[in-house]
Order: sequence, then structure tokens, then C-alpha cells
Amino acid sequence: MARAPLRQSRANRFSALRRAAGSALAAFRRERARDTPTPVELAPAPRPWLRALALIGVTVLGAWLGLLTVGNVHKPVGPMDTTMTLRPSVSGGTKINIAPLGALALESHHAPLRLDVDVTRLDPDKAERLVANPSQFSGLQDEVTHDVQSGTRDLALRSAAAVVCGATALGLVVYRRPRRALLAGGLALSLLAASGAAAAVTWNPKAVLEPKFSGLLAGAPSLVGDARNIVTDFDTYQQELARLVTNVTKLYEAASTLPTYQPDPNTTRVLHVSDIHLNPAAWRIIESLVEQYEIDAVIDTGDTMDHGTSAENAFLDAASDLGAPFVWVRGNHDSGVTQDYLEKRDNVYVLDDGEPVDVAGLRIAGLGDPSFTPDRSAEAGGDEEQEAAGRRLAAALRTSKIRGKPVDIAAAHNPVLAEQADGEVPLALAGHTHNRSQRTLDGGTRLMIEGSTGGSGLRAVEQDEPDNVSASVLYLDQETRTLQAWDEITLGGLGLTTAEVSRRLPPG
Repeated sequence: MARAPLRQSRANRFSALRRAAGSALAAFRRERARDTPTPVELAPAPRPWLRALALIGVTVLGAWLGLLTVGNVHKPVGPMDTTMTLRPSVSGGTKINIAPLGALALESHHAPLRLDVDVTRLDPDKAERLVANPSQFSGLQDEVTHDVQSGTRDLALRSAAAVVCGATALGLVVYRRPRRALLAGGLALSLLAASGAAAAVTWNPKAVLEPKFSGLLAGAPSLVGDARNIVTDFDTYQQELARLVTNVTKLYEAASTLPTYQPDPNTTRVLHVSDIHLNPAAWRIIESLVEQYEIDAVIDTGDTMDHGTSAENAFLDAASDLGAPFVWVRGNHDSGVTQDYLEKRDNVYVLDDGEPVDVAGLRIAGLGDPSFTPDRSAEAGGDEEQEAAGRRLAAALRTSKIRGKPVDIAAAHNPVLAEQADGEVPLALAGHTHNRSQRTLDGGTRLMIEGSTGGSGLRAVEQDEPDNVSASVLYLDQETRTLQAWDEITLGGLGLTTAEVSRRLPPG
């Protein structure tokens, strides 16, 4: 009888263990089921068109990086050294950059690629021979044609290698599969070939007759001749390209002996203008110079107006939109009405009473001209009045220096007034004479007098030959704020058909 309860107890324990094991196994299966993603939780496979778009994006980006890195050729074209590059573009065309004169754009073709030609250097020996012996220009057409054809061929081969390598390399980085990478390279080559075919189909050899100028070349269409006087035929492009190279050669010939000073990228660049005298063309010239030279500030030493009346004030609206701060001091043709109007304009700083302003990292102070020439009821004070005003400016400059905030540039309209700042400031700017000059005063101050940026105003048309338009770009060290060099820019009167840039360095 004792063994029966024992057997029953063992059976109960075995049953309990079996139930526990079953419960554990069921819990394990439930936990495993939770960790296993259901078909609904699985990420859907990418759609084929998304994969294709991604491949195209990688191909285009890789091809573009390849063109930027190695897709250019250096090739002489006549007497000029050029760099030819293909760039992605929406509208296509050709852009010829002729630094520092500007650029011209040609609608030569419609394709997703633009041809950039940068004129990097003029061979002074070739240019001198051409200018000294004009008869040699007769053979320039064939030379230019051959050079352009050779450069285009080399650029096509180099660009093909660049886009294939760029797209293949980026495809390998992104996909890590050689097959996909090679597919990207092949696609890049196909896209380049298609773009080249589109350019060939839409090629317009007469585009050089209708260029779009920018920079200092704006307003100088004589660079490529007058299209109305040209008999157009199948050789038009070659003929006019030779004419372009010829005229650019003449422009560069004078600049080939410029000093070798290269302004540091961190140099502060100031554009000095003066005596605009209501010439609306001056604003366009200033805008071009601001863009071309990456100007940090424009300083106008007065006589922006002619009579100083309120009716002329609308002419001043452009001063707010030049692309750089506009610093202005009153001239003898500018009135109090003129000054009040400019003080309300955005991005304009008016100098007067020697109060300094901080612009582009420079401290600039000035004093308006004490005379107002259009007012015939007032008697002009002459040099004595200018000297007295200059002494007030010098006193204000000394005060700033005592306070530990010395002024870097003093500005006045009349040079007689500006001369009184000698010894109180390293650089003084003036205008008034309509003749550019510069000299170092006894106290060490360099006085720079600008000519007329307005070509003496609209009255210049009354003369047989209009006055030149002049402006200067000043390069100042960003830390010491001292003058390092300056470019004297001269344009040929109201016609703006000539451009001359002369680099000057301080003596010593």
C-alpha cells in the first residue's frame, strides 16, 4: 500500500515538469515569433525607376566632378594662352573670359554643356611682333583656326576621359560593385556623346557677330567689329574669331608690362570715383568694376551732381544698388539737399565734419566742400576757405588718433582741402580737377586725385573729343590698412570704345 502513493507522487512531479517544459517552449516560440519580421514588416524592394534615377544622379555628379578636376586643356590661340573647359549648363553657349577687361558670351550652340575659354596670358613677344608689323595679321586667321580646332579636339578627348573616370570612381564609392561602376562610366560617356551631338546640330557659326559683353567690355562691341559691315558666309565664325583675337591682342599689348603684384585674396579693395556730374553711364561702369574687381567699398569724392537741385535727386537712387557700400563726400556741385537725400539712402555713408565711419574694415573720414558753385548769389571763398575747412578736418583726424581710433583714409572733394590732412592720415583722396594725379605730401600722406568718372558729365558731348572716364582700384592690406598697389582704369570717353588698365606700385 505504501508504494502506490509513491508512484502517484512521481507521476505528479513528472506531469508538472512536462507542463513547465511545454510552457517554456511555448514562451520561446512566442518570443521568436516576435523577433521574426512578418511579410508586412519587410522593406519593399526598390522600384526599378528609382534605381535608374539614382544611377543617373550618380553618373551626372561623377561626370561633373571629373570635368571640374581634370576636364580642361591649356592651349595657345594665336598670341594668347587659353584654358578651355566644358561646364554643365542649361542653355549651352560659349563664354570667353578676358580678365581684367571682362567677358563675352556667344550663343554658339544649345546643349547641356557650355564651353568656357579663359584667356590666361598674352605672349608678349608674339603680341609685340603683331602690333609692330600689322601685315602679319593677314596670316592670323589660319593660325587661330588651326589652334581652335586642335584645342577643341584635345578638349573632347580629355573631357571624355574625365567624365568616364569621374562617374566610374563615384559609382564604385556609392555602389561598391565594379559592374555598377562601369555602367555609370558608360552612361556618362553616352551622355557626353549625346550632348556633343546636340551641340553639333545646333551649332551657330554666326554667334560671334552678336556677343553679349560684361565687365569693362560692356559697351565695346567694336571688339569684334560691326556686324552690319560684314558679308556673312560659311567662313564667318573663323574670320570673326580671328578679328576678336586681333583686337584683344592689341588691348593686352599695353598690359603685358604691368608690375607683377598679385593682390592677396584677403586684400581690401576700394574703388575711388569722383566728378560723375550726372552722367548715367557712370553707374553702369561702377557696377561693372565692383563685380569685376570684387570691390569692398566705393568712395566718391564728390560732384556727383551738376546743380544740386531736388529735381536731380532721383539720379542718386542707383548709389544703393552698386554691389558694395557707397561712401560719399560733398563736392562744390552738390548741395545740402543732395546730402540730405543721400543720407536717407540704404548702403550709403555720407562723410562730413570729420566724423569717421567704419566700412569694410576701414575707418574713413571726410568733410564736405564749403563752397556751392551753382549758387551765384554767394561769393566763392577760394583757397582760403578750402584751407580753413581742411584745418577743421585735420583737427578731427587728430582727435580720432588721440582716442586710439586713427583714421585710415581721409576724403574731400578739393585737393586744397585734402592737403591739410597731411601727416594725420596715411591716405587722402580727392577729385575736382578732372585730372588723375598722385603725390606724397611733406608729412608722409599720399594724396590721390581722381579724374572724372563721368567723363566731365554730359557737357562733354559739346567737345570735339569727350573726356576720358577714369576710376582707380586701391588695394590695401587688411591688417595694416596701408596702400599696397592701385590700378588706374581709363575708358575712352562717352563712347567707351577703349579700355586701359595701368598697375601702379608705391615707390620704395
